[in-house]
Amino acid sequence: MKKDIKISNFRNIGISAHIDAGKTTTTERILFYTGVNHKIGEVHEGRATMDWMDQEQERGITITSAATTVFWSGSKKNKNFHKINIIDTPGHVDFTLEVERSMRVIDGVCMLYCSVGGVQPQSETVWKQSVKYQVSKIIFVNKMDRVGSDFYKIYNDLKKKLNATPVPVYIPYFLNNNFYGVIDLINFKLIVWKETNNGMFFDFFEIPEDHIDVSNKWKNNLIENAILDDDIFIEKYLNNVNILNDDIVMLLRKKTIQNKIQPMLCGTSLKNKGVQCLLDSIVDFLPSPIDISGISGYDISGKNIVIKPLESEKFSALAFKVVNDPFIGQLIFFRVYSGKIFSGNFIFNSTKNKKERLGRILRIHANKKEDIKYVAAGDIAAAVGLKSFYTGDTLSDLDYFVVLEKIFFPDPVISQSLTIKNKSDEEKVFIVLEKLNHEDPSFKFKVDNDSNQIIISGMGELHLEVLIEKIRRENNLDLVVGKPKVSYRETIKKNINNIEGKYIRQSGGRGQYGHVVINLKAGLKGSGFNFINNIKSGVIPKEYIPCIKKSLEDVAKAGILWGYPVVDIIVDLVDGSYHDVDSSENAFKIASSLAFKEAFKHASPILLEPIMIVNIETPAENLGAVISNLSSKRGELLSIEDIVNNYKSIKSNIPLSEMFNYSTILRSLTKGRGIYNMSFNFYSELPQNILKNII
Repeated sequence: MKKDIKISNFRNIGISAHIDAGKTTTTERILFYTGVNHKIGEVHEGRATMDWMDQEQERGITITSAATTVFWSGSKKNKNFHKINIIDTPGHVDFTLEVERSMRVIDGVCMLYCSVGGVQPQSETVWKQSVKYQVSKIIFVNKMDRVGSDFYKIYNDLKKKLNATPVPVYIPYFLNNNFYGVIDLINFKLIVWKETNNGMFFDFFEIPEDHIDVSNKWKNNLIENAILDDDIFIEKYLNNVNILNDDIVMLLRKKTIQNKIQPMLCGTSLKNKGVQCLLDSIVDFLPSPIDISGISGYDISGKNIVIKPLESEKFSALAFKVVNDPFIGQLIFFRVYSGKIFSGNFIFNSTKNKKERLGRILRIHANKKEDIKYVAAGDIAAAVGLKSFYTGDTLSDLDYFVVLEKIFFPDPVISQSLTIKNKSDEEKVFIVLEKLNHEDPSFKFKVDNDSNQIIISGMGELHLEVLIEKIRRENNLDLVVGKPKVSYRETIKKNINNIEGKYIRQSGGRGQYGHVVINLKAGLKGSGFNFINNIKSGVIPKEYIPCIKKSLEDVAKAGILWGYPVVDIIVDLVDGSYHDVDSSENAFKIASSLAFKEAFKHASPILLEPIMIVNIETPAENLGAVISNLSSKRGELLSIEDIVNNYKSIKSNIPLSEMFNYSTILRSLTKGRGIYNMSFNFYSELPQNILKNII
């Protein structure tokens, strides 16, 4: 029965939120209630199914996104079987790429919020990622059993901080100040879970008299949001015609898919209450692959096309994750957008123009794997035996050239040096680093030509710490790690025109001749490197233009004055000359490099430093000491807010160079009670006094 599920009953979803909101705990309950697991794995015991890496179990956090598949026919067993592919994503900002690439391939997401912590900074980051990829959302307010929980404060914060449109479909019910159950507003019943059997069973009751008024209030709010923009149902509502529950669900689902509302519910996954309601809401409100308007891509001519999520179409899929399994080898996780593919078929890597045979196809359940014969539109699986595919590549039929929209990879903001103790391990280290880069494109590495050290770069101290530990454990390598270094950027403040670069060499035979003239302009913040070709009348033959552009890009990446990438500039190629015999690509490369370097020196060059947005939670009594310390770190205070339990939330912009070892400092200032997280915000000009110290 489960094998014949229609694509309309597929749900590809993510579970995402701020760190410690209970994502993995909630997923463990989902696995239990859907029958995948017969025992609940607890995060605090290091036994969570989805946190299968050693470091995840030791640290009690999710580091890598894990995938699994469950089947659900409703808490009352009254629905068709639905296949739910779930991706449990990290909450820590250092692993934001895991969230980013997951958002790219899911259709809906369950956003978890701690009922006490509320809408925290990483919640905002994840929300923005879901908006960018137009992912439909439902909201689960977790940990309702905690002291200080406030469902309605979360409701207001969602509207205020995220510009969301939450619509409660379940509201909390308290008895003697203890979270006791939830009120189902659609069916207008109180649901209470039994304490035995890990909350597997529950009962329905009439809503108590003292909760009728508040339940009616939120039921009306639910209906009004559901019928909004629908004239037929608005007229029924105004004429007091009863609107059927199935119609309410249908209308809410439509609005959710259109991203006009976000159904909101609550529970406490640790105490096994509300998770079945969450599964029902995933099935009822989140979209199937055919509810999505289609994924965009382009064909061999570069023309934009929209992929229809139908099994009858040609096969196309997107590789969104690479994992190197010690027993199987390289696993490529992919989402199928159209068609069907069988194990053993040949497929085409449209991104790299390569043909490969698809070996085994696996259904993944955390670190367990199940062989399947084929995979079809709307599904998520993993492939074994593909050599050329990396994150963001398109898989397609051999006779179907299509390239799907890629995944955005954030640039690293922090670097560290690695020294190999045993020189005989050098080749092995580089192989491992290359594999890590394929797994995690936000991780980069290079060899510093001056120091001969390996420089690794990533999204934060924890990100690099986890990767270094992974290298040591899995490969038994002895490495010395240097202090973190900031990834600065070079740019200019002044425009400069008509700078020449000329390369002429004559050595008896054929000579070398290249001549370019460029204008160098300051670009907009965040615009990167831009090249404009303004050559007229063929003064430089068009076949040399690509090599000139490539040379300029390479010089910009390597840096000019301080060895950091050059950003936010416009190079305008305006003039030059060539020689019929002596001109060559190499000569024009050297000439353009000389022109760029000369222009950069005279365009008021400056160094940019990464500014992080830092969110700190501190006891109110330590507020003064924390703010004073931030001032000493060149911090810009943005806001201070009251949060629960006499704590304060501080938001500020602080240079990354000032944030190393901040966790130790904050613990000292707050007697171990303060916490913080940070993420990259923007690049800003480095003050001259700091620049002198760096140089």
